[in-house]
Amino acid sequence: MRTASNVRPITYLKHRTADLVREVSAGGRAVTITQNGEAKVVVMGVEAYDRWQSAMALLKMLALAEADVAAGRTVPQATAFRRARGALTRARRA
Repeated sequence: MRTASNVRPITYLKHRTADLVREVSAGGRAVTITQNGEAKVVVMGVEAYDRWQSAMALLKMLALAEADVAAGRTVPQATAFRRARGALTRARRA
């Protein structure tokens, strides 16, 4: 959600970069940068970016898992654990 407080024109980025970095780092909120009135980029802190990346990876895993279920590529839990124990045993031997 964009509010007026977290949208800045590109000239703000050009002339007040250090202020913008402090604002984003301290506030933890992303800032949308506009060019000619149109949203072009988002500036966010590293911690927020890392959280976003982790959330996207989790969503991708969930989508892949749902696709596996829909395609019938599943096994009973007991079989999965038996296979995992076997793989761990083989890895320890190697």
